[in-house]
Amino acid sequence: MRRVQIVPDAAALAAAAAEEFTRAAAASSGPFRVALSGGSTPKALNALLADESAPYRARMPWDRIHFFWSDERCVPPDHPDSNYRMAQESLLSRVPVPPANVHRIPAELPNPDEAADIYEETIVAEFDGLPHFDWIFLGMGPDGHTASLFPGNLAVAEQKKLVTAVWVPQMKTHRVSFTLPILNSARKVVFLVAGPEKADTARLVLEEAPSAARPSSLVQPLRGELLWLLDKAAALRLKS
Repeated sequence: MRRVQIVPDAAALAAAAAEEFTRAAAASSGPFRVALSGGSTPKALNALLADESAPYRARMPWDRIHFFWSDERCVPPDHPDSNYRMAQESLLSRVPVPPANVHRIPAELPNPDEAADIYEETIVAEFDGLPHFDWIFLGMGPDGHTASLFPGNLAVAEQKKLVTAVWVPQMKTHRVSFTLPILNSARKVVFLVAGPEKADTARLVLEEAPSAARPSSLVQPLRGELLWLLDKAAALRLKS
């Protein structure tokens, strides 16, 4: 089931995401497993969740939440480009999450394929089989990529691996990324999309047929919920 929600601006986007996430986590029983993404919009969300004056932190069952990442740049965990570092600084170091509940991608390993294989093993062991994440946060680039699944990259067509190493030629860098099978097995996937530079692609992804040219359009959970949260600038080209 897909739902599209449009909010006024980036601040309202972070607040809407925080409310959805907090409500779901608080209502759950047992471990609540979430995969985070990088970017400025998730950073604002993280800060809101960690804010003692905001109405979210006190409601979160931090001891039951397990944190993973949907993708990571192949850099050490203290590197400025690390998605883990962003989450650690903006959220995880500021809330009472047990260290054992934080499962980062070992992206500093010299072999990206090894890092991907190790992370897949970590995930499978955590779920004791095929993973069904309770929640996956994703973003969308102006080119339609999500996680590190870029248009024209072979990783978009991967159907066996849950996690794969990706060479991104336009950025001349390796990354480690979730693949579509793990994204589409989630119980809930939430896209956070903000800014006018995303408007044209958002229209194509949400109103045209799914296409590998726009990998975000291929994220369609088989039995879960898909929520697109957009600010007005990103939703500007939508017909309805």
